[in-house]
Order: sequence, then C-alpha cells, then structure tokens
Amino acid sequence: MKPSLLSIGRALLLVLCFLIPLGADAQTPQVDLHLFVGIPAVSGYEQELAGRIRDELKLLSPNTDNLGNVYVTLGSGSPHRLLVAPMDEPGYIVSAITTDGYLRVQRLPQTAPHPLFDLLHSAQPVWVMTRSGKKISGVVAGLSVHLLPARVNPPKMNHPDEMYIDIGAASAAEVRAAGVDLLDPIALNRQLYVLGNDEVAGVAVGDRFGCAALMEILRSTDPRKLSGTLTVAFVTQQWTGARGLDRLLQEIHPDEMILVNRIVARRPAEAGAPPSTTPLKGKPGSGLLLGVSDPSADLSGLALELKHLADSKQIKVTAEASAPLRPATAQQVPLPQRYAQLSVPLAWPATPGEILSAEDLKNLTDVLETYVGAASNEGRGAALDNAPGAGHPSTLETLVNTYGASGHEGNVREAVQKLLPSWAKPETDAAGNLILHVGKTLPGSKTPRIAIVAHMDEIGYQVKSIDADGRLVVSVLGGGFTEYYLGHVVLVHTSSGDKAGVLELPSGSDKPGFEWPRSLRAMDEPVRVDVGAHSPSDVEKFDIQAGDWITIPKKYRALLGRRANGRSFDDRVGCAALVEAVRGLTPGLSGRDVTFVWSTEEERRSCAGLCFRGGHVCQFGFPAREQALRRCGNRQRLRGSRRGRLQHHAAQLCGPRRKARPRQRHRCPVRRDRRRQRWFRVFEIWHGEHSPGVAAALFPFPRRGH
Repeated sequence: MKPSLLSIGRALLLVLCFLIPLGADAQTPQVDLHLFVGIPAVSGYEQELAGRIRDELKLLSPNTDNLGNVYVTLGSGSPHRLLVAPMDEPGYIVSAITTDGYLRVQRLPQTAPHPLFDLLHSAQPVWVMTRSGKKISGVVAGLSVHLLPARVNPPKMNHPDEMYIDIGAASAAEVRAAGVDLLDPIALNRQLYVLGNDEVAGVAVGDRFGCAALMEILRSTDPRKLSGTLTVAFVTQQWTGARGLDRLLQEIHPDEMILVNRIVARRPAEAGAPPSTTPLKGKPGSGLLLGVSDPSADLSGLALELKHLADSKQIKVTAEASAPLRPATAQQVPLPQRYAQLSVPLAWPATPGEILSAEDLKNLTDVLETYVGAASNEGRGAALDNAPGAGHPSTLETLVNTYGASGHEGNVREAVQKLLPSWAKPETDAAGNLILHVGKTLPGSKTPRIAIVAHMDEIGYQVKSIDADGRLVVSVLGGGFTEYYLGHVVLVHTSSGDKAGVLELPSGSDKPGFEWPRSLRAMDEPVRVDVGAHSPSDVEKFDIQAGDWITIPKKYRALLGRRANGRSFDDRVGCAALVEAVRGLTPGLSGRDVTFVWSTEEERRSCAGLCFRGGHVCQFGFPAREQALRRCGNRQRLRGSRRGRLQHHAAQLCGPRRKARPRQRHRCPVRRDRRRQRWFRVFEIWHGEHSPGVAAALFPFPRRGH
C-alpha cells in the first residue's frame, strides 16, 4: 500500500519538530532546571508545571491523562522503552481557616520527607496557590525570640499541628475574598542559586533535575535514529504513592523503564521504631547513582547496561540501596522486568538548601542520550541569573532589600542617605553611625533636646576560617533561633559580588528523634557553609576570604491589605520611620532640637557605642519583657508603669549633671522615680557636661486596648 500524502506530511512534520528548538528559553538542562524549580508543584497540584512542560513540547503533540501525566511517544515497534521523571514536590495544603484569618495546614505527603522538614519551614515565605491560578504570598509563623523566654512549654514548631500561615488577612472572610480556600496547596517561595564549581542550590532541586534531563533528551533525539519506540513521561504524585506512575503503566506497557529521580533510602529500625525512608544524602560532583535493592550484589540487566554506557564515557556510577519504588498495596501495576533507577547525588536533600552539581546533570543527560541513541548537542546554553527584577520600591521595601549584617552596615547607610531629602546633610562618625541634627534653638532657651535612634544592622554571619575541604567556618553576628538560618541558602558578600552557599544543618539532624536546641547560645556554636568548593584554593578562586559576611537572601513581599513580610523587618522599620520623619520636616525647624541616629552593631552588643558631636552615647538596653512589649503591641501590663500602661516620653537634656533637680527635694517621689528608672534600665547619655535621662518609652507605645 502506497503512503498517502497526509502520512508523508505527518512524518515530515515530526522530523521538523526536532530541527526546531522546543523553547526559546529552554536551551540546556541547567536553564530548564532554573525554570522548573521556580514553579511550585505540590504532590497532586502539578497543573502549572505540567502546563509549562506541555507548552515546551507542543510541537510534539504531548498526551495528558486524567492524573495530569504528560508524555510523548516517538518511533514505533519493539522494544518499547520508557523514560520517567516525577514533577511533584512535598509541601502542604490548607486544612482549615481560623476566624482571625490564619491558615492551618496538612502535609503532603503525610510522612515527612526529612525529620526537620516542618521545622525548616518556620518563619519562611510561602506561596498559596489558588484555584484561579494566583499565588498569594504568605509566611509561616515562627516563635518569637523576645517572647519565648517567658513562655511555659512553648510549641516546637516541628509538626503541622503547630503551624500557622499568615497571608495578611484579619478574618476568614478576607481569606476567602482573596481566593484562598480549603485544599489549596502551599509551597516555599523559591529561587535557584548558583554556587561554585557549577553547583546549584534551592528548593525542590532534587525533584526537578529529572524533568530537566528528559527535556534535553526530547530536544536532542532524532526519531529517525531510534530503534523501536521511546516514551518520555513526566508523572505526578510520586511523593504520594507513585500514583502518576501507576496510572501511566496502566496506559502503556513498556518493555523496559528508567526512572530518573532522587533515591530514597530505607533506614533500619531504631529503638523499636519502624523502618523509615529519607532521601539519600550524597556528595555533588561524585558521579551518577544507580538505585538498587542490594548494592552488595552484582549488577545485572538494564542497570548493568547503564553502568557500561557510563564507563564508556568515563562517567563514574555508584550503586546505592534504594527503598521500594511504591508502597505495598493490593492493586499495583507490575514494573517492567527490565527496570533501573538513575539519579545524581544531592547534598542536604529535602531541605530548602539542597545542592546539585550541574556537571552531574550533564553526565546524566549524556548517559541517557547514549541509551536512546542520540548525540549530545554541545555549546548551547545560557548563564543562570540570580538578579531580581527592577521596580519602584517604597522606603521600607528599599531598606528591607538592602543587606547589612552587624558591623557591615555600609550598604544600609548609603541607602538611607539616598532616601533622605536633599537638604538633609547627615554625618558619619568613627563607629559608622549616621547622624542628622535638625532644628534651631535660641541661646538660653529651655528647648528640649530629643534623640531618636534606630539601628541599621541585621543578624548574619562572618567567615572566620576555611577548612581543608573548602567549607567556610563562620561565626554569628547577632542572636536568634538557628532553625531560621541553618539548612537554608545564604549569600556570601565579597569584594567582587555575592556568592551563594548553604548553611549546613547540625550533625545528626537527619536522624529521627533529633531535638533542635532552643537556647539562644546555640547561635554561638561553630557553623559551616558549603559554597561548592572542594579545597581552600577553590575558595580563593571564588574570591571568598576571612572577614567576608553572610546573610540569608531576602525580599520584601506584600501580603493582603497593608501588611508585608520580609527578613530584617525588626531592623529596617525603625530606619524607614526615621527617614519618613525627616521627609516630613523642614530644614529650618524652629523651636526644636532633634537628633536622628541610624546606629550600628546593635545586634551584637546590648550597649553599642554611639559617638557624635564629640560626645559619647551609651545606647540604652531594655529587659527582654520590655522588648517583647515594644515589638508586639503592649498586650500585657508592665510593672512599675503608671496605671498599668506604658507612657510615651522622649529623652530630654535636663541641665548640667552637677545641678540638683527640683524634684529631688522630695524624698518619696525620688524613690519612686529611681525604682522606675531601675526597672526600665535607663542609662545615661553623656553629651558634653550634660546628662540626659532616656525614658524607657522613647519609642511610641499604644495604650492598652488600642
């Protein structure tokens, strides 16, 4: 039978599909990985990522089944080979909405993929994906550093029952008006960061590398060279029982299958607990991994063939013990007899800072291309970009997005100076404090001198030394809860720009039953940062040296209403308030004597030195209870304050120190005043020969009930 013109046309169109790039932005596995990591896909909610993959493959007419699997079939005849990569990642769904607008959550999968999975979400920004396709910004509630010392049996924040999501709503009605409802998925806000030695780090890296590799296979495969049939599939719900794979195997019946996915290792039972599974931890750049049931046994079948293919390309492959691919259920589609699992090693797997080597990803792609009979395409690619987009931020947004760890506030100081009006001419003292004096007073007048102080620094780390294996040994600049920092991506601020790394988790943190230390002194323990280096010489190439400082990546994110989320709000709100106050003043302010101070190193010392106008200022410190009230809205009474509420005062110069105040003639009021000052820990500010007493309520407090 002669082929029809229609069938010839279809064949030519299929060939042309592989001569045309599948996507202008998807040119290499690394770029595909960058694209796919940026799209959240909680297990069972992979629609957005699946839609993006379909768009990239639209010239190949991809198929989609009722579980959302996306697959393309090329060629014909035997053997029928199947390449599979999961699309989903672990996350949460909305399980309840409280009357005051908070979201309660349930984890997907119900078994945590890492012992610290829930804890590492504390105080982190998240997205809530609505049914209409919107991403609503939110933040996971975290324990307050200032309130915790006074709490009895505080929550550990290591289970969904103790987790709350704040999207800025004040009521359940506001939550639903924003489009958020029950069962909406929740995932961490994310970005892929480039480390040294071609390593990358970020959320869900281990759940997307397989998709990136298979996209390259489809991009480079010539169907005319295929022997038999090839199906390339991107499946859903791998974390929740491999349901997508089961559905796919009901539809097609391959002769052999390769699963490209992270390896989940089975842990032996400990202390009577049942065996558990957790993603395998490896060393990026050490070669490919083959998941097998018994690594001590000789390889055979498809796994052995893949080992030979890798050896022919001088790519190292190591067999690792892998847990069963699917849970034991009554109804299960059998896997093909010829089956293998191919993976890459991941550092800190299933954490917000898991690391993958781009070289391993390239080697994985090369082995798969050789397996399907396609030649790799060299020289294509584009650099990954970590830079955020430009915009028109507010004062607070500008300062929140500016980095400045304690002792390294130069960038913040420069940002404050740019935000001040042109008439404001602040000075910088020897300690780095930015000081602006506003107002005029007549000689001999009793105009009070008011000092208003906000600190510019934030919590961070500083490089102390470099280990022989290339890891950075760092010390803390400030204090807080370590779970908000360890296990997350960080930025090392160097003289040549920012370099990404990952703050390593405490030793033993991947074992069941690990208890995270709650003491603030835990911040003082030695911490190491992985920047992708393998030796001190690598670190030197990255232009990282002792003394460089480190912070967590941050971004100002608007929530619902007039609320927002971002790291270092505690440090930047005061700076922004002072800037806005100066903007509202006139340069010739009459009858006032006001000094605005943007100070340094508050996070590291309770009494930081402030030197201005030839005098020394001892910055006052507050007891923890007063700090909590100052920051959290004064919902409690404070001993020693009048009528059980805090007063709003300002610091005033009260004349030469050697002169007695009129009030000191009365003994009882003096005793009460001294008791009040001792409770508030009022320190003296020395300015020339004057001694101003700083009231504890220098900062505004709302009255009780406001």
